[in-house]
Amino acid sequence: MLYPEIQNTIQSFDFKQITEERKSILQPLVDFIQNKVNQHEAIRLNLICTHNSRRSHLSQVWAQTAAKHYNIKNVNCYSGGTEATALFPVVAETLSLSGFKIKTISEGKNPIYAIKFSPNEPPIIGFSKTYDDDFNPESEFAAIMTCSQADGGCPFIAGAEKRIPITFEDPKISDGTAQQKQIYQERSLQIGTELFYVFSQIKK
Repeated sequence: MLYPEIQNTIQSFDFKQITEERKSILQPLVDFIQNKVNQHEAIRLNLICTHNSRRSHLSQVWAQTAAKHYNIKNVNCYSGGTEATALFPVVAETLSLSGFKIKTISEGKNPIYAIKFSPNEPPIIGFSKTYDDDFNPESEFAAIMTCSQADGGCPFIAGAEKRIPITFEDPKISDGTAQQKQIYQERSLQIGTELFYVFSQIKK
């Protein structure tokens, strides 16, 4: 069971807004997950962008939440970057607005957050790390490239069973502007809608 505030956010997701072109970009991820479900195998998704600070975290959190919502078992979502920086604080604030419960476990240059989507599920541990960090799987995972920079800059992801580019526009373009809160919210909801669509297509 998800937190009621997250349930309310999900009610606003409109799959009809996803274009056919976008659905074709999402389809390889649907196929990867479906194949794992059919084979009764663990599903590991590593969501990757350059700095592991914005889009990859939003994608990781929404994908894990979607798996729970649609009751798809054995799904573990991770995130990483081509370099480690820090989870941008506005990302945590944006997720809070959608109903996630967030605690800061440690502060410093690269803070660590516990992000909960359900009262009875373990939290997602959010901090910036490289995609091949020990915290992430070594093999048998899909590498989901959430930004074109990482996709272009990382021709090879060691251990990845499949590489799937699903890129999103960087909300960083709004940093320091009056539109920042709105742009981050829009990007988070777009990512949430598209990843919920992916998991809604899985036949158990």
